[in-house]
Amino acid sequence: MKKAGIFVVLALLCGTAFCAGNKLKIEKKVFGQTPCGQNVNLYTLSNANGIKIGVMDYGASLISAVVPDNKGKFEDIAIGYDNFDSYVCNNGYFGGIVGRFGNRIANGRFKLDGTEYILNTNNNGQHLHGGIKGFNAVMWSSESFENATGVGVKFTYLSKDGEEHYPGNLNVTAVYTLTNDNELKIDYTATTDKATPINLTQHGFWNLAGAGNGDILKHEMMINADKFTPVDKFLIPSGELRDVKNTPMDFTQPTAIGTRIDNEDRQLKFGGGYDHNWVLNKTDDLLTPACRVFEPTSGRVLEVYTTEPAMQFYSGNYFDGTVTGRGGKVYNYRCAMAIEPQHFPDSPNQPKFPNTILRPGETYKSQTVYKFSCK
Repeated sequence: MKKAGIFVVLALLCGTAFCAGNKLKIEKKVFGQTPCGQNVNLYTLSNANGIKIGVMDYGASLISAVVPDNKGKFEDIAIGYDNFDSYVCNNGYFGGIVGRFGNRIANGRFKLDGTEYILNTNNNGQHLHGGIKGFNAVMWSSESFENATGVGVKFTYLSKDGEEHYPGNLNVTAVYTLTNDNELKIDYTATTDKATPINLTQHGFWNLAGAGNGDILKHEMMINADKFTPVDKFLIPSGELRDVKNTPMDFTQPTAIGTRIDNEDRQLKFGGGYDHNWVLNKTDDLLTPACRVFEPTSGRVLEVYTTEPAMQFYSGNYFDGTVTGRGGKVYNYRCAMAIEPQHFPDSPNQPKFPNTILRPGETYKSQTVYKFSCK
């Protein structure tokens, strides 16, 4: 498998919106307890510019990102909860690392080296984001650190052979680092003792106007992709790479998310809106622009770069107002979006898709950059 690594960077550059003063620092406190009584740690990473990032060792999850708008007002733009118990009861993948395989595997089945593996299914008979209990819903070991470039937390997890019926003992590391350059870096690596599929991604939900502040339909999005992978009613790819031109999937020019989201297009009906995989315009493992999102009220801009070959964009179609999040805000229909650089869905069953099989002696890596600014 190609050496990939996940390296996520949130850069927030809003001219004079930042006010230097405090040094890099990290605070740790107990956020709650798992049902079996294990303490869950919440780490708050802060930099000299007032940025605050919250991460916890349940799911190696990003639970908050407090950043400024173009008037210097700081607000949390990551969907999340005030208390840990809500993450256990209503997780929804909020901010978690998803795996062993992010996105879907058809019917929870694949063949590898002549053996058929039958995974747990959890989404209309399909295997989604690692199954019944994916990486977002397990405790990771955690260790905070400070170095010359930032403060952060190193998370590690051993996914044992047979977990969710995957083969091999998979050792995974995810390192979050906040820098004074207003970057939040997430580096992923993994090794295995048996051949296994792997497709890791970070499942943060974002609203650049502020978490819980209305829907994301006026956010203007550009996606660096001329093709996408069409799906069936279970959101499983057909194997085709289809041109986005003359379809509602065309974000090659900045377009408000709500412009075509309710189009009668069959693909949109399957997803209830956008919940699709875009094939990025790239031919190598180098860091490449994936998308750019602009929110006109706050002026916040999110740019995403990645070494991954694709990006899943989900427009929050299944938020229904039944979940109350941080600060008592209700999460209504399409109140947030997920932007997930990754490999293609169902890759273990699609030989023409980029390889997702990790073998003994290889190291999985991937790099993604989320860059925030204002205008």
